[in-house]
Amino acid sequence: MGRSQERRKAENLTIQLENINFMSSKNILILTVALSFAALQFSCGGKKQPPVDDSSYDDWEEQEDVLQDSTVFGLCIDGSAMHSLQLLADNGDTLLIDVTPAQEMGRLYGGYAVGDRMAVLLTRRHDQATLVLNMNTLLGDWVMTNPFDGQSEVGICIKDGGIAESINQSSLAYQTWRIVNGQLELNGVREGGGNFEETEIYQIKRLTPDSLVFGNEEESFEYTRPGKMEDYGGIELEEENSDMSF
Repeated sequence: MGRSQERRKAENLTIQLENINFMSSKNILILTVALSFAALQFSCGGKKQPPVDDSSYDDWEEQEDVLQDSTVFGLCIDGSAMHSLQLLADNGDTLLIDVTPAQEMGRLYGGYAVGDRMAVLLTRRHDQATLVLNMNTLLGDWVMTNPFDGQSEVGICIKDGGIAESINQSSLAYQTWRIVNGQLELNGVREGGGNFEETEIYQIKRLTPDSLVFGNEEESFEYTRPGKMEDYGGIELEEENSDMSF
């Protein structure tokens, strides 16, 4: 009987020792994980990472949409008519575009004819135009009366390939131009007091073969072709309706 009790005591002692060893191993494991996590936090500066703000991504996407140029460029081809533009886009697509909305909003600039290079803003379905700009008509020299002396002419020369030059302007040297979202972007260098680059974006308000008007909220510029008055013997002829060549 005494031996049985001693045997049970020995077994209980063995079990207790095993439990102690298991708990010790478990504690060591927990301690190891805690130390590893603390080391990771310390390596990251010990600072709690802020939660991700999904709205920032939405703001970035909206900003990207604003900056992205939505203008469609291409050539006017056969099939165009008074209220429709057949456009061979630069990506190879052929689009038949209803230009009635652009006409009704007064945003059909420079007319169009077969072979002209066009810039167009389209609706989401890509079947209607909200702005039509004839880039061929935009090219060339444009001048206005010098506001300082009232006699000489100053202006801008818009060349193919995105090149721009100033005409009789010593303080501003135009360098490049492009159409962005249907608007005219002019880049140049302002001279005097330290040269610095200048970029302006203007809304085109009028474009015919002999007249160009563009501006922004602060200023507006009205140009004509050089020597237009002299070419007609001092008699200004009524401008031809160039909004449509058909």
